[in-house]
Amino acid sequence: MALATAWPVLPPLAKWQDTFTTVHMWSQIVGKIRLALAAPINHSWGSALYVTTRGLTTSPIPDRNRSFAIDFDFVDHVLQIATSDGERRAFALEPMSVADFFGKITNALRELKIEVHILSRPVEVAEAIRFEQDDRHASYDREPVHLFWRALVQIEQVFTTFRARFIGKVSPVHFFWGAFDLAVTRFSGRTAPRHPGGVPNCADWVMQEAYSHEVSSAGFWPGSGLGGREEAAFYAYAYPMPAGFAQYPVLPAAASFHAKLGEFILPYEAVRMAENPEESLLAFLESTYAAAATLAKWDRSQLERPTGPRAGVPGRSAITG
Repeated sequence: MALATAWPVLPPLAKWQDTFTTVHMWSQIVGKIRLALAAPINHSWGSALYVTTRGLTTSPIPDRNRSFAIDFDFVDHVLQIATSDGERRAFALEPMSVADFFGKITNALRELKIEVHILSRPVEVAEAIRFEQDDRHASYDREPVHLFWRALVQIEQVFTTFRARFIGKVSPVHFFWGAFDLAVTRFSGRTAPRHPGGVPNCADWVMQEAYSHEVSSAGFWPGSGLGGREEAAFYAYAYPMPAGFAQYPVLPAAASFHAKLGEFILPYEAVRMAENPEESLLAFLESTYAAAATLAKWDRSQLERPTGPRAGVPGRSAITG
């Protein structure tokens, strides 16, 4: 059992809203760089970021006969770009406008002779100020950013255990810079009805491709304000939503269905304060998935790894014994 202290106390979003918005925009700039150069993997998976031991990374991005990666270091609070041929550029993460961040990363890429052009308008936000024009968002408070990353470290491990229990198509555990959330998604293998789109400043075709097939998806956000929710929380939903989904009994007791969002919600604080946070979160992931898969009649016997003490649990491999 992990110590509850490994799960940090997260401040309400209202306490670090300005920093949240600024770092969200910074992450969109970095994500759009990966989107512009990386292979277009289905469901926008080729543009996501990943949790690291120090922050978030793009992972290697191809650049002609070499590769490079962009890393947010939320321990030393540095943005670093490193290439496979040994070049490196970095600058401090500190209070600066989105426009200044955009200028710094653009200059660093230019010095590294990396050519990339991105659409400099943010996505999935109601107010889309172009990056090079955004002097409004310029806050960087180290403490809440560091705490949020520490939470991601814990959550990523649990999400990965959950992912390992599924042998059907399942996404990586990745960080979507569009909505600033960590997510993992399971697929039934069947196609889904055409998604209606309608996400702010996001082309409908993006959402239609993302939801081209039936999914049961779960994730974590620091508090988006959606539906009046300002606290950090886990979410789970199904697309399309099967009949009876909202009424399905899920665990733990602190979880509930949010009618406006159309999702199950579990406050982060309820998980943090649980006797076993990992098991509490796994119960939420498993029970909300069961709601989607059972009600939509997924072929669960062909999609799920057999249960048992080693199923989906990190440890010795079948090769090494």
